[in-house]
Amino acid sequence: MREIKTIVTTAGRPDDLSMVLADFACDTLHVSFVARNKRSIRKISEEMQANVIVAGKNRYEYYAFGAEEPFFFHPNSAAFRLKRVARGEIEPFLEAVQLEKSDTVLDCTLGLGADAMLAAFIVGDSGRVVGLEADPNVAFIVAHGMDTYDTSELPLTACMRQIEVVQAEAIAYLKLQPDNAFDVVYMDPMFEEIIEESNNFQALRTAGAHITLTDEWVTEAKRVAKKRVVLKAHFRSTWFEKYHFSRLTRLTSKFHYGVILKQ
Repeated sequence: MREIKTIVTTAGRPDDLSMVLADFACDTLHVSFVARNKRSIRKISEEMQANVIVAGKNRYEYYAFGAEEPFFFHPNSAAFRLKRVARGEIEPFLEAVQLEKSDTVLDCTLGLGADAMLAAFIVGDSGRVVGLEADPNVAFIVAHGMDTYDTSELPLTACMRQIEVVQAEAIAYLKLQPDNAFDVVYMDPMFEEIIEESNNFQALRTAGAHITLTDEWVTEAKRVAKKRVVLKAHFRSTWFEKYHFSRLTRLTSKFHYGVILKQ
């Protein structure tokens, strides 16, 4: 089976900004531009046998080959989760990772970055949050969104801008890191079972790389983490027991967190 290529096109009626965005995507991803010529995205995708990135007037949309709905960047649940944290309410992710100011965090499965944004809020400007995304097209969409998404909500904007998006597969990236390189290593292999119900998560499942948890991934995460490794998985997952994570049970939730302490 041959690899599906990626091409860039514009919205139906492109303006100057759309063309600038299209050129930027082509240069960054080293892919070709294809004029829209009044064709539907599905028709272009089928004709070219390609994934399609659409440069719109204010954002990119990514149609993985065969996808019915586009993937695009949006801070999603991060805004209201940050508001809850600011009010002093309990946030399960933060309870699991137990971050402190100036900590360093590696999010091995960035997705739309909501968890990484919460991490950035806690570690502050003196900390560091790196988010990995294996699929180059998804990484491009999320990185651009983190840098440019227009919101008046603070501290959401600052949290987005702080995250370093790296296009890399988790195990390969971890292998390049020295021992104890990050205080916390976080893993959320979301494709084991469906957890989120929002439409954009469905699009992300189609577009993103399907990577499952492995012995090697856990071993490398434990080596690279200085304080703790944290796993998010479906409540029915066998990973918690298989890899000896201490499970933080949440009776009313579809997903649980697991923790391996290094100290």
